[in-house]
Amino acid sequence: MSRRSAGHVGAWAEIQRQRQRQFEAEARRQREEARQARAYQRLAEQSHREYCQAEARRRTDELDARVAALQGLLTAGCRAPGFRASSLLRVEDVPPFDPGPLAWPVRMPDPSRYQAQGGWTAGRRAQAQAEAQARFERDWHAAQVAEAQRQQQLAALQRDHEQRAEALRAEVRRHNAGVTETAEGVRRGDPDAVVEYFSAALYASTAWPEGFPRQVEAAYDAAGRQLVLDWELPGYGVVPEAKAVKYLFNQQQFKETARPVTQRRGLYREVLAQGVLLVLHQLFVADEHGVLDSVALNGFVEAPDPATGRRACVFLATVMAPRAVFTDLHLEQVDPVSCLTDALRGQLSAKPDQLTAVRPSRQPRDVGSAVAAHGGDHEPDLYAMDPVAFEALVADLFRAMGMQAVTTQRSNDGGVDVDAMDPTPIRGGKIVVQVKRYRNTVPPTAVRDLYGTVQDVGANKGVLVTTSGFGPGSHTFARGKPLELISGGELVDLLHRHGLRGRLGESRPTASAQPAPPDTDASPDDYNVLGMTWSGSVALDVCALVCRGSRVLSEDHFVFFNNPQTPDGSVRAIPAAGPDKAAIRVAFDALPDAADRLVLVAAVDPEVNPDADLAGFTDACIRLLDPAMTELGRLEVSDGRARETALVLGSFRRRSNGDWDFVLGGKGYVGGLEQLVQEHGIEVE
Repeated sequence: MSRRSAGHVGAWAEIQRQRQRQFEAEARRQREEARQARAYQRLAEQSHREYCQAEARRRTDELDARVAALQGLLTAGCRAPGFRASSLLRVEDVPPFDPGPLAWPVRMPDPSRYQAQGGWTAGRRAQAQAEAQARFERDWHAAQVAEAQRQQQLAALQRDHEQRAEALRAEVRRHNAGVTETAEGVRRGDPDAVVEYFSAALYASTAWPEGFPRQVEAAYDAAGRQLVLDWELPGYGVVPEAKAVKYLFNQQQFKETARPVTQRRGLYREVLAQGVLLVLHQLFVADEHGVLDSVALNGFVEAPDPATGRRACVFLATVMAPRAVFTDLHLEQVDPVSCLTDALRGQLSAKPDQLTAVRPSRQPRDVGSAVAAHGGDHEPDLYAMDPVAFEALVADLFRAMGMQAVTTQRSNDGGVDVDAMDPTPIRGGKIVVQVKRYRNTVPPTAVRDLYGTVQDVGANKGVLVTTSGFGPGSHTFARGKPLELISGGELVDLLHRHGLRGRLGESRPTASAQPAPPDTDASPDDYNVLGMTWSGSVALDVCALVCRGSRVLSEDHFVFFNNPQTPDGSVRAIPAAGPDKAAIRVAFDALPDAADRLVLVAAVDPEVNPDADLAGFTDACIRLLDPAMTELGRLEVSDGRARETALVLGSFRRRSNGDWDFVLGGKGYVGGLEQLVQEHGIEVE
């Protein structure tokens, strides 16, 4: 009994052990599955994180690539081949005639395949032969009809091909004749041909990235050999708003890091400057017939006007580029903004992201169809013209420019000779015009009186037209105010551009009265160039005053933006070459005997940076250069200070032995250039 009991217990115990082993195995399996699930989840999370991080890097790299492409726009564009009219010529490449299945004749039936079948008797065999012959003749006639139809279709198809081929060849010949005619028109200087040719050069360019606009309006001044055009520039959105992309794992989302506003604005200004320079480059490179002496270019964007909310053309850049100056530039090495604003003396919006506009210097609509030469005997002498007739001529000029204009009554005119209304939206409005038929320089008091009239009558602008000119005091007072000063030479230019006549005095001045050419000196190689450079982005005007003591010799001895040289040419402003931002050419030995000082000053340009001061004017120096532009030495000057908007950089002073020594300046002026020149004896009222 005990052995049998032991056997039952052992069996029971074995069953229990098997169940225990199964339970433990199941527990181990579940633990392993849980472990594998956790490992898989960790791997999945790690893979997802790596994927998201890789996607963030890809999107960041894409932003960097877009920025790099924008920064390299000018360099890449300069490497593109220049446009030529020959690239528009087409080849008479007519595809060969392809008849397709009609090229194959219809197969005629084979008589051997129409043999009589069967027939045990002579009659049955004869009947079978007749039936076979009938089938053959039927099929043969059907094949003949099909072949005739094929030949007709083939002939019609061939005639159609020849007609289409001849039409294509005629179209190619007409196109090539048009290209040749346009090229000949460009060679002759025909305005329509010139505009068509250079517009095609800009449209056909491969230098512009995808999505850049290509809208242009142009006109050609044949007499001045100047192309004038408005060119659309890309909007602010061309610069990516995001600087980088990151993946936030805890929040399970991508986050863009915003590009700083100043950085984005700076990059956008650089893009605008590159776009303007690239247009100039493409135009001058395409000028294979040499018809362009200069290009007047205005860059605009189409955007809602901040004042009205309506879409309008807002001009963000403008420049007048002489060919001789532009072709000396090394565009692949320049800083685009400095090149445009300093070397070419153009204007670029300080805040283009806010649509802060600049004023275009000349636009296509300003180019008249009849542009005459100066001083023809058939033109009336403005000096000798009756005052009433002269005022009427000025009113005619304003009407020719697209404005409404009438002369006022001679009495009680309130200082207004012509009332004009510019109908142009946004920048138009009421204009008061004063006319001065003078031979001597118009005094600053006349400019001051005009400004008072503008304020009294609530006009948008005042224009002072004269047959003479204006001194530095007048230009300084008018700067930053709604005033425009038109000198005698500018008046004659405007008259000729708009098909009107007028000259100043005799058509051919005597040798004694004829001014010397701009680049002619008694000793052409006896001069120095004073190159000014500084840190900071504020736009500055560098000026020079030829003085005796602390008083300027005359208004004409103040060299600045509206008076580029002294009467004798001993001091003149010239385009700066890198690294300089401004340059003055001085022939020290040719300075007037009465002069013992040459004072150099710098002032904030209120039109470009109206709210700026000289706090950012640092690391400034004057480079003394010889005529070969070899640096002879450097003169350090003082830094600018907050609230000051004009600064005396220093002065060259004549010593008793005839040498000139440099004396460091540093005196600043809160009242800007106006206060500075007043202290040196120039009247600014």
